Amino acid sequence: MMMKKSGFALVAIILLVALFPSKSIDAKEVISPKREFRAVWIATVNNIDWPSKKGLSIKKQKEEYMKLLNDVKGMGMNAVIVQIKPTADAFYPSKYGPWSEYLTGTQGKNPGYNPLEFMIQEAHKRNLEFHAWFNPYRISMNHKDIKKLSKDHPARKHPDWVLSYGKQLYYDPGIPEVQDFIVDGIMEVVKNYDIDGVHMDDYFYPYKIAGVEFPDNRSYKSYGSKQFANKGDWRRDNVNKLVAKINTSIKNEKSYVKFGISPFGVWRNIADDPSGSNTKAGQTNYDDLYADTRQWIQNGSLDYINPQIYWSIGYKPASFDVLSAWWRKEIAGKPIHLYIGQAAYKINNNSDPAWSNSQEYSKQINLMRNYNDIHGSVHFSLKNLIRNPLGIKNRLMNDLYKSPALIPTMPWLDDTAPKMPKLRNGVHQRSGVQLTVEDQKENDTAYYAVYRFDGKQKGSINSSKYLLMTVRKTSENQVILDKTAKLNKTYTYVVTALDRLHNESVESNTITVK
Repeated sequence: MMMKKSGFALVAIILLVALFPSKSIDAKEVISPKREFRAVWIATVNNIDWPSKKGLSIKKQKEEYMKLLNDVKGMGMNAVIVQIKPTADAFYPSKYGPWSEYLTGTQGKNPGYNPLEFMIQEAHKRNLEFHAWFNPYRISMNHKDIKKLSKDHPARKHPDWVLSYGKQLYYDPGIPEVQDFIVDGIMEVVKNYDIDGVHMDDYFYPYKIAGVEFPDNRSYKSYGSKQFANKGDWRRDNVNKLVAKINTSIKNEKSYVKFGISPFGVWRNIADDPSGSNTKAGQTNYDDLYADTRQWIQNGSLDYINPQIYWSIGYKPASFDVLSAWWRKEIAGKPIHLYIGQAAYKINNNSDPAWSNSQEYSKQINLMRNYNDIHGSVHFSLKNLIRNPLGIKNRLMNDLYKSPALIPTMPWLDDTAPKMPKLRNGVHQRSGVQLTVEDQKENDTAYYAVYRFDGKQKGSINSSKYLLMTVRKTSENQVILDKTAKLNKTYTYVVTALDRLHNESVESNTITVK
């Protein structure tokens, strides 16, 4: 049922966003919204988040991952962004890269199961969106010897595609065959796995090393010098073409799969461009990484942009509030979501005194909630939240993310909601209240939202305080258990059906359970 939104309705929504871009209210009055993207990055490169180390048994890897997801769900999150291709390798059987060394300790060695398939299934069991995170160009992390790559590595078969820069190897972004290879590698996953999104981060052209030029003269001479007198413009065009082709390829295959990028937090400094942000960043997307984020937004090449604003509020060289405001202006009136990347890894470190303040992270979340054109945030990374610096994990669980949230809709992809489900009965048991939901066969329901009200009166489902939980659909007559219900208390329930792009049905009939 993934119907494209009508042109008239889409224009109306864009005009509304442009005319009423924000809802400024006192920070003390900010409440948990009913819809908010709450995601966390799970990094696999160098075993940052998962697996905890190379060479773990299948059982241990699975146990670790499920524990991580339980923590994610417990903190009130609704999505995970998992790195499945960290260094031109793969966490799944692939034609476009060898098995990742971060699984077994040996690049190219089969781990004995399909981690990606397992990870998606476990995420969906907990009704978490799964965004597959790709690093497009990076081939190696700590060496520049192509012979150290596994024998079946595509880089060894195409050494003319490979460039050495610093201590790493990269695919040359300027070669058209490389661009096609990267797109095909991503589409292998889109076609064969039930992912919700494709995600890329800030690693396009590599971060610059002082005094060292990226060695792409050969490809520039072959493919760019006749059209682009400026090599920087050519590099940006290479990335623009890749981004646009990825988006088009995804939508042609599965229109509901989202595409998002989390670039470095600064497009350009105001000193270099009057339309840039009032910042003094040492490197920028446009000038150093050749990632023209503005162009992607204006061309409609993304469904969400997720800038990594890894600085505190009031930090003079690059302030969280200043950059959030700049990015809001960039997406105004455009069919794209803005999520902010937050630096959980900086909490209670010595990089900036503000990060020693236990309220800094909460202030950032509340600042974002002041504006209805910031649709949520993504935290880097999961392990930094789990270790609970300055009590941030507790604060998410018990305050900021205490109430669950639905993921914001993307009406430019789909705006047709499932039909109304029915509540057949509700029964008090020692284990909680058992509800039975009946759904229509033709419904494209992905999950249910359960709303609970104290007593016999039903309130509004538009308030986040009544949203009890979301539950993945597993059958047309599904039993749902409210484990938090008290045995001798009266509750009134309604449920709604939501599709995988989070369009919500009309609420069901009510059931009061005494």
